[in-house]
Amino acid sequence: MNNNFGINPQILLEITKEKMPFGKYKNTILFDLPTFYLEWFHKKGFPKGKLGMQLATVYEIKINGLEQLIYDLQKKGTI
Repeated sequence: MNNNFGINPQILLEITKEKMPFGKYKNTILFDLPTFYLEWFHKKGFPKGKLGMQLATVYEIKINGLEQLIYDLQKKGTI
């Protein structure tokens, strides 16, 4: 994957594999979390650390309508 936009391919892989560790959506793949839930975190503050960065990444992808990019990368086996 071309890294021209500062996107770490490892993060994209993680958000499509790792699950939410707590809350109403516990055990849901991070990328599959509903946008309204991510918006709530955005307003209240994302958790500290790696999980917060992952959730913020999913939030940015979803609010900018870039989900298809992730689906295409998954289909190609890039992530």
